[in-house]
Amino acid sequence: MEIGTGMERGGAPGNVLWTPSREYMEKSRLAGFMQWLVEEKGLHFGSYDQLWEWSVTDLEGFWSSVWSYFGVRSETPYSVALLVPQMPGASWFPGARLNYAEHALQPLDGKALDAPAIVSLSQTRERVELSMSDLRGEVARAAMGLKALGVGKGDRVAAYVPNVSETIVMFLATAALGAIWCSCAIEFGAKAVIDRLGQIGPKVLMVVDGYRYGDKVVDRRAEVATVRDALGSVETTVYLPYLSDDHAGVPDAITYEELLSGKAGEVTFEQVPFDHPLYILFSSGTTGLPKAIVHCHGGILVEHLKVLGLHQGLGRDDKFFWFTTTGWMMWNYLVSGLLMGSAIVCFDGNPGWPDLEMLWRMAGDERITYFGTSAAYIMSCRKAGIALVGGVDLSNLVGIGSTGSPLPVEGFEWVYSSVKSDVHLSSISGGTDICSAFVGSSPFHPVRAGVIACRMLGAKVDAYDDEGNPVIGEQGELVVTAPMPSMPVGFFGDPDGDRYKEAYFDKFPGVWRHGDWITIYPDGSCVISGRSDATLNRGGVRMGTSEIYAVLDALPEVADSLVVHIEHTGDIGDAGELAVFVVVDAGRELDEELVAHIKSVVRTSLSPRYVPDSIYEIGEVPRTLSGKKLEVPVKRILEGAAVEQVVSRESLANPSALDEVVALARARRAGGAGAGAGGDTGGAGAGAGDTDG
Repeated sequence: MEIGTGMERGGAPGNVLWTPSREYMEKSRLAGFMQWLVEEKGLHFGSYDQLWEWSVTDLEGFWSSVWSYFGVRSETPYSVALLVPQMPGASWFPGARLNYAEHALQPLDGKALDAPAIVSLSQTRERVELSMSDLRGEVARAAMGLKALGVGKGDRVAAYVPNVSETIVMFLATAALGAIWCSCAIEFGAKAVIDRLGQIGPKVLMVVDGYRYGDKVVDRRAEVATVRDALGSVETTVYLPYLSDDHAGVPDAITYEELLSGKAGEVTFEQVPFDHPLYILFSSGTTGLPKAIVHCHGGILVEHLKVLGLHQGLGRDDKFFWFTTTGWMMWNYLVSGLLMGSAIVCFDGNPGWPDLEMLWRMAGDERITYFGTSAAYIMSCRKAGIALVGGVDLSNLVGIGSTGSPLPVEGFEWVYSSVKSDVHLSSISGGTDICSAFVGSSPFHPVRAGVIACRMLGAKVDAYDDEGNPVIGEQGELVVTAPMPSMPVGFFGDPDGDRYKEAYFDKFPGVWRHGDWITIYPDGSCVISGRSDATLNRGGVRMGTSEIYAVLDALPEVADSLVVHIEHTGDIGDAGELAVFVVVDAGRELDEELVAHIKSVVRTSLSPRYVPDSIYEIGEVPRTLSGKKLEVPVKRILEGAAVEQVVSRESLANPSALDEVVALARARRAGGAGAGAGGDTGGAGAGAGDTDG
C-alpha cells in the first residue's frame, strides 16, 4: 500500500526537522487501519489527505470503522453510528450499551496480567506500581465499597486529590458503576473547588491531607474542611493519607484503605447507553463560574481510541506519560492510555525541582516511550539552556507531545537540538470541551518548526472569516462543521441547553466555534495564533498573540511575557494600547536599551503596527492552574473592570502575580499611566509613534 500525506498541495512555512521513515509509516497503527479498510470495507486511500476527507464526509462509515477496528464491546448492538447529524443534538450509536471502564481494564491480546498498568511517581511518597491484575483487583474492591455507600448510576463521585494511582482506581470504579466522576487539582484553593463541585452535588468526596511540592510541604486539611462544610450533598468522605500516615488526619471520614477492605471478585461493569455521562470537566473559570462540561462513556471511548491509537500510535508495549494535574483534561487523556494497553505513568510534584531536567531524567529512568508536556515547560527548558543529548538516556523515547498553548518555532528547534534528533514531536490543540485535540500530528507527516501537521481524523475543522466563509491560507475562526462523538452531551445544570448553545453556537448557528484563531494551509497543516477573544487588531492588521510571543520567546533577555491589547483607553487614541509585560532573565533589568531592542525586533519581525506602546517589567506572568496565560482577564482589568468580575483568584496557579497587574491598573486610572517597573521606559506612552510606521 502506497502511503502519502497530500503535502504536495503546499503547506505552512517551516523548516522540516523530522521526517518519518517508510518503515515508521508502514508499521504504524494508522497504516494498519488503512489496510484494514482495504480488506474489510474495500476502501482504498492513497494519502492521509484522502483518508481525512472521507473521515469527515462519511461520518457513519468512519466512526463505525473505528468502532469495529478497535473491537468496541457493547451489550447490545447499535442501529446506526450517527442517527441525527446536527450540532448541537447529534445522536451517536443509538441502542449501544457499553462501559468505558470495561475497555480500560480489559488486557489486550498478548499482554500479561502481571505487566505494569500504572506507575505512580511522587515527591510526597515512594514509587507505586500496579499491574493490570493489581489494578483490576483494586477497582473491583473500590466499586464494591462505593456501591455499599449507595453510589449508583448517575450519582456524582468527586475528588480533591493529586495525580496518583488511587485517583485512577476511584475514577474507574466510579465509571464501572455508571456513576459520574469529577476531580479538582489539589492545588486549587477551597473557593475554586466549591465553585466547581458545588454545581454538581457529589455524593462521595475523596480527599488527601496535603502534599509536597518539591521541598515545600503543603497542608490541605483546612481547605478540605472548608470544602466539606460547603458541600451539603456529600454523604461520605473518603480520606487517602498522603502527606502523613495519620489515618485520623481528616475527621469523620473513612480511609481509602477501609473503602477497599472488602473481598471482591471480578469487576462488574454497568452497561450504559452511549451518551451516559462518564465525567464532568470544568472550564478554567477565569471569567465567571466555570462551565460544568459533561462527557459521555461512548464519546470519550471512541474519540480516545482514535486519537491515541491512530494518531499517537500507542500500544501495549508503550509507557505513556503526560505531566498534568487532576484538574486538567490531560489527566483524563492520560488515563485513556489504558485503552491501548499502554502502561501509564503519573507524576505528582514540582516539575522544576530540584531542576528542570528532573522530568527528563524520570523519562529515562522509567523508559518512557511517549512524553507529554506543555509548550510552557518546553520553552522554560529552552530558556534555561538545558541540553539533554548525551547526558540523559532517552533511547526508548519515540514521541513527545506538546499542548496548552501554541509551541513556537524555537521550542520545536530546541527539542531536536537538545532532547533527541529522531523523536516524533507532536504539537496538538483541542480543549476541555472535547477532551481531545482537533488538530495535531500523524505518523505520516513530517515535523515542521512552528507548524501543526494536520487536522485530526473525524474532525472537520475549518477557518471562517467574519462572514462565515471558509478560508485557506488566511487566519480565521477555528470552527468544526460536522459533529464529533466527544462533543459534550451538555453542561450540568443546563436542562434546556441554553448555556451550551451560547458557548459554542452563538456566532455561526449549527457550527461549533471554538474560540481560537487558526490558519489552515492547502495541505491541511495549520498554525494556531491564540484565542480569538484575545485577538489584536492594529490599524486593520489583525494578529494573534502567539505571533508576538514567538518573537519575544526568541529573545534571551526575556524569560516570559504577557501581551494584551487595551481598547480605546484615551492614552493612545483609536488604535488602543498594546501592552507587553515581560519577566526579564536573571541578572537583567528592563532598561532603555532592552526596551528599544524589544521594539526593534517586533518591528522587524512582525509589523510596525505591533511595536508595543507599553513595556512593563513584572516578576511573574499570571497563569491558570493548567498553565494558560491570563490574557483576557488582564485585558479587562486594565480596561477598568473589577478583579472579582473577571477572574477567580482560586483558579490561578500564582494569584500573587495578578497583584502587579492590579497595581498597574490602579496607577493608570489615577493618571499614572507611565508607572511601571521600567520607569519611563515602561510607561503606556513609550514608543507610541512607532505604530504609525
